[in-house]
Amino acid sequence: MRKITLNALARPALAFLSAALVAGCASGPARNITLIPDATDEISSRDGLFAQEIKWERSKPGCQGDCPTLEVNTLVFAGHPDLTNLVDHALAMMTGTSDTSTPPYDDINEFEEYFWQVAGSRDSVMLAAKLRYRSKFLTVIELDSWQYFTGAAHGVGATQFLNWDNARRTLVPLDQILVPGGKPAFNTALQRAHAQWLARQPDAQSDPDAWARLWPFQPSENYAFTDQGIVVKYDTYQLAPYSYGQPELLIPYRELDGVLRVDYLSMRAG
Repeated sequence: MRKITLNALARPALAFLSAALVAGCASGPARNITLIPDATDEISSRDGLFAQEIKWERSKPGCQGDCPTLEVNTLVFAGHPDLTNLVDHALAMMTGTSDTSTPPYDDINEFEEYFWQVAGSRDSVMLAAKLRYRSKFLTVIELDSWQYFTGAAHGVGATQFLNWDNARRTLVPLDQILVPGGKPAFNTALQRAHAQWLARQPDAQSDPDAWARLWPFQPSENYAFTDQGIVVKYDTYQLAPYSYGQPELLIPYRELDGVLRVDYLSMRAG
């Protein structure tokens, strides 16, 4: 099976999500509501969508010895098949076993059938969906994939956030939560968060110039709402060496005053 770089792994999922976001933008943003409650996680979770975990782990049927494995830990949203299907499809698109730009599968079940046909003896794929934040208005899901291909030095992980508007039943893209022309200010705030993260990394501080050449700052639209602020998460190798995993940068809401639309920014946040 072809070995695929991280960018190739992420590209199908990002392309799908971008198309879904465009569809979601067409109906326009919600009005006169505050989407970030001044509440604890227990209160937010109680008011949010109900989710049930689905977990399973399998090896290739009929295989003996070294066998490929597939592990799935996903979510089902009772009464919301559109969100359940979105999670299922997006996780499948975060895999990288196809040589084509469009994978020959549409969901996890179809991916499993395809995977057993093409996987190497020690190939391993783990797909997971977990709730990062939920309230009456928003459900934020983190999608994670980890893939190891036979003969590789190590596995590679990727992450994609889904910010779901519960009432409108659509994804909320980054541009929709920003004021018109707010992207440069958002990226500036993100770069400040990156600088603060670098200040806590001994390797980066020991040779800042070399680190900056090898691992420069990159803007990203992979964002998530949290109680504390906007989190942006990066894939392996995007901001740091493999040993650093997938860095998260937090922008407190107070630093986004005048940048986020008031619909999405609680007056008490941060």
